[in-house]
Amino acid sequence: MSLRGFSTASARREFALLRTRPWDLAMISWVPLLAVFLIWWIFSAGLPERLPIGVLDQDHSALSRQLVRFLDATPGLRVAQQYADEGEMQRALTSGAVDAAVQVPRDLSRDVKQGRVGQIVLLHNAQLGTHSSLIQRDVRTAVATVSAGVELAVRNKRGESMKAARVSMDPVKASMVALFNTSTDYEQFLGAALIPALLHILAMTAGAWAVGRELRDRSLGGWLGAAPRWPEALAALAGKLALPFASLSAVGIAAMLWITAGRGWHPVGSVGWTLFALVVFVALSIALGAFVSSLTRSLRTALSATGFITAPAFAFGGVGFPLVAMPMLAQLWASLLPYTHYIRVQMEQLQMGAPVAYSAATPLWMVVGTAVLLAVSATLLMRAAAAPDTWGGR
Repeated sequence: MSLRGFSTASARREFALLRTRPWDLAMISWVPLLAVFLIWWIFSAGLPERLPIGVLDQDHSALSRQLVRFLDATPGLRVAQQYADEGEMQRALTSGAVDAAVQVPRDLSRDVKQGRVGQIVLLHNAQLGTHSSLIQRDVRTAVATVSAGVELAVRNKRGESMKAARVSMDPVKASMVALFNTSTDYEQFLGAALIPALLHILAMTAGAWAVGRELRDRSLGGWLGAAPRWPEALAALAGKLALPFASLSAVGIAAMLWITAGRGWHPVGSVGWTLFALVVFVALSIALGAFVSSLTRSLRTALSATGFITAPAFAFGGVGFPLVAMPMLAQLWASLLPYTHYIRVQMEQLQMGAPVAYSAATPLWMVVGTAVLLAVSATLLMRAAAAPDTWGGR
């Protein structure tokens, strides 16, 4: 039989096996599709809006009521509750009924009229980093707007023109220019980063399961034959992994096309190169799973290694926390994980619009890594086929 025949026969055998095991088939078909859809759905709003806050107005003045109206008019905030005393406010914060509370102190209006600085207190849950930062930004903006209005009105009453008052109030301004993801869209920033992280887990699990299952079920001889040669083992391995590769790649490509063109997002970088990198990343993940199963000859150990490598990949990817701020050992571990390198390509192309030359090397190295892992796995499987007494490990 030719090598192509070995590969085709292996693919057909795998397909026939999956048809008799619907949950194995589900793990590479509708389950990834459903999981990717749920991730997109969670972040489909793009930017969190109308986060609930509470207000304790102890001043009951026109100025405090104006401030509450400004807070409620801010797109990111919603004044959900108003409290009668501090105890009620503390209970609401502790129970999680609101994400933050603004306390307007007594005599705020009197202090402002007498030229003293009025203090507005914001109590927020810093454990919820995203909520906290968005609320801080919006409350700061609302308070600054009210404060500027008060100051302009006072200066105008003193005879100063509005233009001169604006200049004297703020003689030096900082101009903030966001270069990438200017709308702070969480669908584009976080949803697009989580989808490949999920596919990474599923792909490596699929590779480990496909090979480890043959060892666990003592069916390695029926798959590879009694004494396979290295090219035959490699061809059979490629045929076995072809179906999960095709299925998971199709899910990844469909998800990326939907999140970009399908949602009206037209990245300035190369979507094509990003999709190529994603497909190679899926192939590398499947090959890595097959490698750990071939090396350990134990499905349980291979799945444990899969969890060890893929589960923390997003945390070490530098998306949610800067890589340079991590300890040296954490940075070293991050550099060994495939996801860290893939997500850099995706961010360079989809978010930053970098030239393809900046992102060219990583997918090509992944191709090399995939070929090496498959070649070594074929060697390990050839040796395992010659030692039937080692089969059957759970």
